[in-house]
Amino acid sequence: MNGDADERWESPGRLDQRSIGPDERVVPTWTDRIATQASRLFGGPLGDHAVIGRHWFWTSLRVVLLLATFTLVLGWFAKAPCLQQYADEFGVAQLDWRDGRQYESMCYSDTVPLYTAERLHEGGFPYRTSWVDGAGTAEEQIRYMEYPVVTGLFQWVNAKIAQTWANGASAGVLPGALTVVIYFNVTAFWLALAWLITVWAVHRLRPKRPWDAALVALSPIVAVHVFTNFDALATALATAGVLAWSRRRPELAGLLIGLGGAAKMYPLFLLGPLLILCLRGGRLHEGLRCAAAAIGAWVLVNLPIAMAFPDGWREFFRLNTERGADPDSLYNVVAYFTGWQGFDGPLPHGEPPSTLNLVSAGLFALACLGIAYVALTAPRRPRLSSLAFLVVAAFLLTNKVWSPQFSLWLVPLAVLALPRSRVLLAWMAVDAFVWFPRMLYYLGTDQKGLPQDWFLGAVIVRGLAVVVLCVLVLRSVYRPETDPVRSGGAPGSDAGSDAVDDPDGGVLDGAPDRFVLTPARPALPPPSDASTAVDRL
Repeated sequence: MNGDADERWESPGRLDQRSIGPDERVVPTWTDRIATQASRLFGGPLGDHAVIGRHWFWTSLRVVLLLATFTLVLGWFAKAPCLQQYADEFGVAQLDWRDGRQYESMCYSDTVPLYTAERLHEGGFPYRTSWVDGAGTAEEQIRYMEYPVVTGLFQWVNAKIAQTWANGASAGVLPGALTVVIYFNVTAFWLALAWLITVWAVHRLRPKRPWDAALVALSPIVAVHVFTNFDALATALATAGVLAWSRRRPELAGLLIGLGGAAKMYPLFLLGPLLILCLRGGRLHEGLRCAAAAIGAWVLVNLPIAMAFPDGWREFFRLNTERGADPDSLYNVVAYFTGWQGFDGPLPHGEPPSTLNLVSAGLFALACLGIAYVALTAPRRPRLSSLAFLVVAAFLLTNKVWSPQFSLWLVPLAVLALPRSRVLLAWMAVDAFVWFPRMLYYLGTDQKGLPQDWFLGAVIVRGLAVVVLCVLVLRSVYRPETDPVRSGGAPGSDAGSDAVDDPDGGVLDGAPDRFVLTPARPALPPPSDASTAVDRL
């Protein structure tokens, strides 16, 4: 079902810049066991003499975007129970979150409570608007918008759109609902668009493997979490940044990564793998240009807010410094099951867990050093997506906060780094499943919820699943012949007739090594063992 009629892909990083034709693409029903089995519902695997790439409308990109739209619609319906309203005793419409409905229906989204919690309903500008929490108590504290600048302004713009829509509804021009419901729907529209951009970018990054993007489009994590918070903004910018780098546009890549870092910090983590690979490939100049553009974009967005409203701008950093280990973190898992009091012990309100912060940052730094060592000692220069996945996964595993929607960060990187459908779908299903014991834990045992043990047990399984993915990515780095992206496809097919280096590498793709800690392995030969045709994992 490959249909890109007259479309010709420019190979993102190959030195010869030749186009990718339909006969050069990997056919999933020949190389992937799940696709092979699923195809039996529609007549079986693609035939040897089938004509592909000729349909006038159904290109692979349009199909995967349609699949992503289906997943996004499913995600919206999963949150819809939390958008229902009722009339109180005074006849005033209220959002129906009575008796823990948001947990019982498992439809909770941060978007809904943040509309009032961040004072967006008051119409003030974020970072300037402040309020007092715990007024008249020992825990009294002045609060501001708690999100990075791009995400904070995103919420503010959506609130303005929702309020304008509500005014139109009051005038009888537009259909009406509670303003917070309109706000959620406006936000969901932009988040859905952001995820479609993520899917598009993954598709463009894999001209020989366009159907890998279907794993991003159909991910259960997306169905559960794309509307839980605002992280789809960062994934769109980060993935588009990798696409720009693959097209040898380091400044544009840096701009997108920097904007992503101004939405969530994680896109900035991609600069580390990029620079270490540029060091090994002797293209440090391009890497530094990308990093400079990223830092410049981040500063350009943050500086006006930091200068105009310094207290409000610092709120994100203050809260992240002062918060303790979140329920989803592995530190909390250890503390709960062992009775450990944590690195800092009980702390008064507002006192930062300094030791936990130091340990968390130190473990992440050690993990990054280990990944840098891998990059400089691997027999072949690792692919950018492989190292990027390892860095982001290391951050989640060592950080004191792993909010459930953070797993969205890993979805495009995991597909780019390890396009093995059975492994990825198993991990995605496990990660998405954690949401259900989490919601039942917050519901409380007095309302027939689950005890904390079940929730934290699911957290442990999720962490182990991510560790397994990291091990498999490391295996593909040290044994590049096992990497399905580098092996080119199924033996015997045109797509498998030549090996590739790094389709995400941009200027690094095909470049000789300049700095390694061990001798590099000779060029990867074409795969010859027909048993590798079907994905065993």
